[in-house]
Amino acid sequence: MSASRASLKAPSWLTEFRAFIMRGSVVDLAVGIIIGAAFTGVVNSLVKDVINPILGLIVGGIDFSNVFFTLNGQHYATLADAQHAGAPTLNLGMFINAIINFVIIGFAIFWVVKALTRMHLRQDATPAPTKTEELLAEIRDILKDRPETQPVQR
Repeated sequence: MSASRASLKAPSWLTEFRAFIMRGSVVDLAVGIIIGAAFTGVVNSLVKDVINPILGLIVGGIDFSNVFFTLNGQHYATLADAQHAGAPTLNLGMFINAIINFVIIGFAIFWVVKALTRMHLRQDATPAPTKTEELLAEIRDILKDRPETQPVQR
């Protein structure tokens, strides 16, 4: 029975899929998505719990998450009350929150890309050896490999 198992070969698509998944770019992408999701949670909390209360205080105590208009003409104290009643609403405050989230994430990504670009430029800044330096290195290596000879007398 073990001989028949040894003769079984994995389908070619499975081998290709395994190679695809194990490539560095796919793993990097997965890590980026996971970190991005965590970063989004942090930014959402920053906007909801820090920035919006400060903006609300500056503009006269407005809670942006409760800035909404009902489309059925009735008045509700909070967005939660309107949604519980099933009223159609235009949630302008939630839209403002989304815009603030977008700006913060865009700003953070800008600085990350800028830092990575700067690091990449520094790595590229190391000059390649000139042709003369390459030739000198070859001569040095040849001289190292030569058997020692008697010094030349003058």
